[in-house]
Amino acid sequence: MAGQKVTGPDDARRAALLRSVPEVDESTPLAAQLAEDARRRIRLQGARFAKPAATRIFTIANQKGGVGKTTTTVNVAAALAHGGLKVLVIDNDPQGNASTALGIDHHAGVASTYDVIIEGTPIAEVVQECEAVPDLLVVPATIDLSGAEIELVSKVARENRLRNAVESYLSWRAEQGLERLDYILIDCPPSLGLLTINAFVAAREVMIPIQCEYYALEGLSQLLSNIELIRGHLNPDLHVSTILLTMFDKRTNLAREVADEVREHFPTETLEASIPRSVRISEAPSYGQTVLTYDPGSSGALAYMEAAQEVAQRADKPTTTTTPAAAEEETR
Repeated sequence: MAGQKVTGPDDARRAALLRSVPEVDESTPLAAQLAEDARRRIRLQGARFAKPAATRIFTIANQKGGVGKTTTTVNVAAALAHGGLKVLVIDNDPQGNASTALGIDHHAGVASTYDVIIEGTPIAEVVQECEAVPDLLVVPATIDLSGAEIELVSKVARENRLRNAVESYLSWRAEQGLERLDYILIDCPPSLGLLTINAFVAAREVMIPIQCEYYALEGLSQLLSNIELIRGHLNPDLHVSTILLTMFDKRTNLAREVADEVREHFPTETLEASIPRSVRISEAPSYGQTVLTYDPGSSGALAYMEAAQEVAQRADKPTTTTTPAAAEEETR
């Protein structure tokens, strides 16, 4: 399997286990799901992901709320770390939900993204380790960040403050002889304010979670238009590299139709893996965990592992971001 260490006996054992899983069809949906989950557990057991040639920086964005943006951020990050990669999550959302899900202290007074963006505090003085997931680092968000939009207005180079902080942190790690970060994932609020603009300017790639429900593509043309503006004025390297289908229920015609529509419009960006609608995924944050630590054998955890593996297997190849006019035509 690409992106996974090859060991002869292990590969042979895995192949034998896969052959032992009985074949079932969709006439027995529960049995089919259980069999598919069993195959995925076997394929993903001990998976190690290939390191990228350079640090890949993603902003996870969607102006539509409730699409699984923060859930995707924390679970993809945890999955990449489980795959042997060094990952940093920057919680750039005043709600601090990513910090909560990763079990990171983010009460008022804790050094946070606010201090980085507004006060110029180095990320090295703010970052915390995620105890539940080795190799996962987090810059938390506190309630202080809710006022950052107003405070940023008067700051010099206000759109570049997060990018400058990230670049300084990567340089600092190299100078200290620390292991290079493989991925940086930035979670941002569902709006196009200065916090989100900072995230777009700091990143090279955009990952867009899209829920498989009615109006899934609503507002996507506006998001792509905003990305195009950022490309033209602030960050020419920014591009949509990844689209992830979330809340997918293959039992419904609507979910399948939405998935087909997204794949038709964005064939190269859309991952083959999709995230199912799952109670386990929804429950995990209330325990301060990702679904990968809360219930690693669940369908949701396996789906995020597959998505992370697919992201790791894809090289960062800039694509031409869909123009606003084309997006408007596509999403009608």
